[in-house]
Amino acid sequence: MCLSLLAQEKLSLAQAIEIGVQNNYQIEIARQNLQVATNNNDWGAAGRYPRLDFNINSNNGYRNAKAPGFLLEQSALTTGITPSIDAAWTIYDGKKVKLSKQQLEEAENQTTLGISIATENTVQAIILAYNRALIQEQQLATLKEVLTLSRDRIEYQNVRKEFGQAGKFDLLQTQDAYLNDSTNILIQENNVYTAYRDLNLAMGQDDLNKVYQLMDGLSYDPKVYQLAELEKTLFANNQNLQSLMINRELANINTQFQESFKKPTINLGSGLVYDLAGTNGSQLIAFGEQPPFETDNNGTNKTFNFYFNIQANLNLFDGGNKNRNIENAKVDELIAQLNINDLKRTLSNQLQNALANYNNQLRLVTLTENLIENAKANLTIGQERFKGGLITSFDYRSIQLAFVNASQARLNAIFNLKNTEVELMRLTGELIK
Repeated sequence: MCLSLLAQEKLSLAQAIEIGVQNNYQIEIARQNLQVATNNNDWGAAGRYPRLDFNINSNNGYRNAKAPGFLLEQSALTTGITPSIDAAWTIYDGKKVKLSKQQLEEAENQTTLGISIATENTVQAIILAYNRALIQEQQLATLKEVLTLSRDRIEYQNVRKEFGQAGKFDLLQTQDAYLNDSTNILIQENNVYTAYRDLNLAMGQDDLNKVYQLMDGLSYDPKVYQLAELEKTLFANNQNLQSLMINRELANINTQFQESFKKPTINLGSGLVYDLAGTNGSQLIAFGEQPPFETDNNGTNKTFNFYFNIQANLNLFDGGNKNRNIENAKVDELIAQLNINDLKRTLSNQLQNALANYNNQLRLVTLTENLIENAKANLTIGQERFKGGLITSFDYRSIQLAFVNASQARLNAIFNLKNTEVELMRLTGELIK
């Protein structure tokens, strides 16, 4: 099926990015993780507030007692309900609550950064897929232009044959060139379909076979980048580096958290117990002869018991576990810093390579544009010289192929230039801005 026969929806690069960001599952997963982290980032989760419990105890029992040497036997069945309210509050724990809240805040920051990283990866994939589709369409247009010239050559050779100026060999050579061009177009059309499927996949579309009218061309804006400025921006904004810095902060907080176990803990406890019968909320049902028992007018005792306690705890010895945990936390903190140093070195190398590739591709684009201008001029002159009988069909075919190769070289140079620019933006954290 010809591409031109398909109903094509207009699509700009900005629209493709917007659709892709909305449809990407990894971004949505990161957003849901942020919701969980935001819910957890609360002083209550960190343990700042007291705990309040309401309890109801059911007390049931049977007692039978007989004194030795006496005939008096007592039996009793106790039953009742005792409601109570208990409160517990840690008023000092070596700043564990504050440190726990800081951990929750950094965890939320880490999750927020996860959204940025997922968005950055999605945007980069969409830009590359969009540009690749543009390149494949441009290459297809070039091949169609050459096919038109080959078709004109066949018509021209047929006219020459009618007048006895061309033989069957010349016509076969022209037809052979036309068939080769037709084959190349079929292959290139498949490349275009593949590029659009990749674009739809990057955009998160359900219909991978949608074909668009791409509104943004392959224009480029040459820029002069300074390595020092790029490195400064990289160290300040690179998403992966920011993630490792959050890990380092979490390691530092964990070290302080482990050190807090060397400090005492002070707990406050209080509560209120409603004793329905004066004896653990029980009502007494006696059998046999019983001594007299004074009760209120309703036959039961009712009392309120209130307690208020303060408990302090300080661990004096635990086999060295506290010191061991502190040392391990410090090692983890050092590892986090070493990871940052290692990533900085790696990113600096990637930045220098990307900048060198960008400048090199910029020069290649200039050269290939000059090459394509020469190829177009040679094609026009070659066509005239071929019709004038000054060059053979082999020579003209060579000129055609040179034009195709020059066009593809220019498109590849522009594609690599734009990809390298995207990589520079990703490294410096400027892509999603």
